[in-house]
Amino acid sequence: MKKGQIRKALSGFYYVYSEGEIFQTRGRGLFRKTNESPLVGDFVDFESTNIKEGVIQAIDPRKNQLERPPIANVDLAVIVVSAKEPAFSHRLLDRYLIVLESKHIQSIIYFTKLDICNEKELATILQAKALYEEIGYQVFMQSSLEEYNISNEFSELFKNNVTVFMGQTGVGKSTLLNRMLPDLKLKTGEVSSALGRGKHTTRHVELVEMYGGLIADTPGFSSLNLDDIEKYHLPFLFPEFVKYADQCKFSGCMHKNEPKCEVKRQVDVGGVSKQRYENYLMFLEEIENRKPHY
Repeated sequence: MKKGQIRKALSGFYYVYSEGEIFQTRGRGLFRKTNESPLVGDFVDFESTNIKEGVIQAIDPRKNQLERPPIANVDLAVIVVSAKEPAFSHRLLDRYLIVLESKHIQSIIYFTKLDICNEKELATILQAKALYEEIGYQVFMQSSLEEYNISNEFSELFKNNVTVFMGQTGVGKSTLLNRMLPDLKLKTGEVSSALGRGKHTTRHVELVEMYGGLIADTPGFSSLNLDDIEKYHLPFLFPEFVKYADQCKFSGCMHKNEPKCEVKRQVDVGGVSKQRYENYLMFLEEIENRKPHY
């Protein structure tokens, strides 16, 4: 029995990296019965007599998984956010951040299309940059349409990590990935002005070695529903709330209607972003109103 990591899934085959070699394998029949499907990023036990014929026998427990792209055991996510076309949305960015926080995936924010912003739009993005950096997120910015900033500071983040790129369609994920992985030649979807969003340009998922880590070569949109997040877990997905929560009068404070809530006080005095707090209340309402799963 060998140990390895699935680096690519294509046409029913799983390509497993083990001890410097790639083995072509299939999932054994039992997975169909247990409704368990191997994912790129999975660590697996497999048997193989040669590099062309292997069988996956077991999948190690995952620390997390994403639906789009379908990938497991992700360490880092670069959320690509455009300043306009499509327009920047605090709420959408916060939704990405809490979904990733809930899966224990480190988030990096990368703003694009600053070159087509007017002064007011640029000021909004710079304010957002300052806000998210203050909370503790790393933020990078594309300096021009042609010049994607692949600085040493940015590329160092990928070392020893499995990284995915995600964001709305049309924000520039494929263009950024193409700049980082020139052999990819991903199709870049033009933003459809009629729909206000781009065309999907997804393909199979493969982990590519780059900058001392592994990068998923397929940009994802990710599932942004909050079905996996429990109401009482939500306050812990806002790092700035966690900072003040132990000063609330009640332990387990939901920062909504409770008296002597320090988080609400910080919103009033400017220690916590009012916009982030309002997004929190909307997410909380969404979770409270969702239909129960049976």
